[in-house]
Formats: sequence, C-alpha cells, structure tokens
Amino acid sequence: MEKLYTIRLDGIYLRAYHGCYDLEQQVGNRFRVDLVIRTALGTLPESDDVRQAVNYLTVYEIVEASMKHTRHTIEAAATDIINAVRAAFPQIVEMECTVSKIAPPLGGKIDRVSVTLVG
Repeated sequence: MEKLYTIRLDGIYLRAYHGCYDLEQQVGNRFRVDLVIRTALGTLPESDDVRQAVNYLTVYEIVEASMKHTRHTIEAAATDIINAVRAAFPQIVEMECTVSKIAPPLGGKIDRVSVTLVG
C-alpha cells in the first residue's frame, strides 16, 4: 500500500468579491481559505526533489488566482480551487477545501460562514 502524507495550508486570508448581493461583488469582503491535501509520498524522502512534491507556494498562488474569479457562492469558489490545484498536481489523492466569508452581511454579528468541500 502506498504511503500518503498530508499538506495543510491554514489561514490564507484574501480579499475577494464573492457573493449573491451586488454590493458584495462591488465592495468585496475578506475570505479565509484552508486546505488539506493528501498525496502519495512515493520516493520523495529519498530523492528530496521538490519537483516530485506538491509545492505549497504554487498551491498558494493557485488559491490566490482562483479567488480573483468572482462567484455567487463560496461553494463555487471552493470547487474552483479544488479543480485548479488538482489539475496542477495530479498525484493528489484527496483534497479538502474550506472557504470562509469573514463577517458576512447577514444583518447581525457573525464571525464567518464557511463551506467545506472534499474532492
């Protein structure tokens, strides 16, 4: 059985323009993205070759670029992130992506609303 390892990117904070209200898409809001990536270890420990690894700098850049595409729902934003990261790193076995909207405009005090997708 192939060994897997987990990479976590916790607390990627970005400004984006996701939301179902016009004001959200014009003014924007703060978002947090958290990723859990499970991937095959392969010969990475022996080779120590970053080209065989899921490069977390590249993952961060993909998240940043994906969040620039305005969506009506954070579910769509999370799906975009999963699809883009998996396209760049086909060795990924499974990903978990949580997108949180910080202080969403719901009419009351709320820290954030989040969705988590596994793909």
